[in-house]
Amino acid sequence: MSKSKDKKAITVGFYALGCPKNIIDSERMLAEIAQAGFIITSETNNADVVVINTCGFIEPAKQEALKVIKDNIELKRKGEVKKIIVAGCLPQRLQSELAEQFPEIDAVLSLKFRDKIANIIKKTLSSNDTLEFLDKPPERPSNDKTRLLITPGHYAYLRISDGCNYRCSFCTIPSIRGEFRSKPIGNILSEAQQLASTGVHEIIIIAQASTSYGRDLKKAKTGLPELLKGLEKIKDIKWLRLMYAYPTDVTDRLIETIAGSKKILHYIDLPLQHINNQILKDMNRPDTEEGNYQLIEKLRGKMPEVAIRTTFIVGFPGETEGQFQQLLDFIQWARFDNLGCFKFYAEKGTAAADMEDQIAEELKQERFERLMLAQQKIAFEKNRSRIGSEVEVLIDSVDRDGSAVARFYGQAPEIDSVCFIKNCTAGAGDLVNAKIIDSENYDLIAEQIYALQGSKSPR
Repeated sequence: MSKSKDKKAITVGFYALGCPKNIIDSERMLAEIAQAGFIITSETNNADVVVINTCGFIEPAKQEALKVIKDNIELKRKGEVKKIIVAGCLPQRLQSELAEQFPEIDAVLSLKFRDKIANIIKKTLSSNDTLEFLDKPPERPSNDKTRLLITPGHYAYLRISDGCNYRCSFCTIPSIRGEFRSKPIGNILSEAQQLASTGVHEIIIIAQASTSYGRDLKKAKTGLPELLKGLEKIKDIKWLRLMYAYPTDVTDRLIETIAGSKKILHYIDLPLQHINNQILKDMNRPDTEEGNYQLIEKLRGKMPEVAIRTTFIVGFPGETEGQFQQLLDFIQWARFDNLGCFKFYAEKGTAAADMEDQIAEELKQERFERLMLAQQKIAFEKNRSRIGSEVEVLIDSVDRDGSAVARFYGQAPEIDSVCFIKNCTAGAGDLVNAKIIDSENYDLIAEQIYALQGSKSPR
């Protein structure tokens, strides 16, 4: 037997933390690791190398990453893990501070070195020192082609740009991801075509601010509509979902493009953050109360059935009870289909962290609970109103007993509710017509009517 066959393959455990943008980075790293001949293992507590791709956007994400790092340091001390590599947004944000805080880490790498992960693993295995691969974010958007998907095979995220030129006073993204950079449209279409060829039916378009696409390519108002029309032409893509739309960049042309499409879902994610003009000004956001009311009306005027998702921040410095009540009134009026809420975190390095009139944690929690209860009532009422309607759903998974988890156009994966279907005869990735027969809190209960013609599971 040859020496190469005697040599034990190196096993790599991987943690993919954070948002969909991080998921894409993880998928690229996993592809590089696999192509280099390493064995990717789910048994992270018994791996030669553990790679932790981190998020560092807000304090809870940072604490989650630090917990995973500490847990693996403990495994290393026990001899169950040999090497620890920490990648992604946390090293980008903390730089050398991370390795100084945890000398047991064997390597740290910032975003620019994402595609060098295989070589970094090799260098780490042959070194007894802590290696640092730290630099500014890439000057151009990374090429995300060739990924080992960790989403189900029928949907995938498609990043169209990186970085952000908005300077919201609460946000760390520009300092982590850098200036806004659009991917060339040809690169995006090529990535989408590759995803479609592997069986992906739903493309979820993501960016820090997707509606800014093309601004740096001299296509500020036409870039995203042009891109969407290009994606529509890819035959095997059935659903296109738009996330992270900055409200002031949602143009009439974009609305008309979505409204007139058979593939672009009538779903839009608008992170509004607040409605009070003074709070928006303190957040350093260009949108206004009047503009946001008008935008909601315009969207529903063109697409009465549009599903709108948003996120808000409560407890921003100086937020009064009256300003918070104004936000509650807006939610009652807008009746959002899906809503996320964050308590304000005073992130180091942001302008808002140094503002006066910081809100007590107890009051933040109280406002968070009041807002989410108000939205819960709206969500439950909307669900009950759907009973009896027929919807097209995408099957995400099917158990052996025929119980399926699916989503209709108003439900994005991971962050929104789902549809539960009994006695499902379709497979994961199939499109099915279903009738809503009941609701269970945030989720819907449906029964299958028939599989749509031409639908075929990619698995």
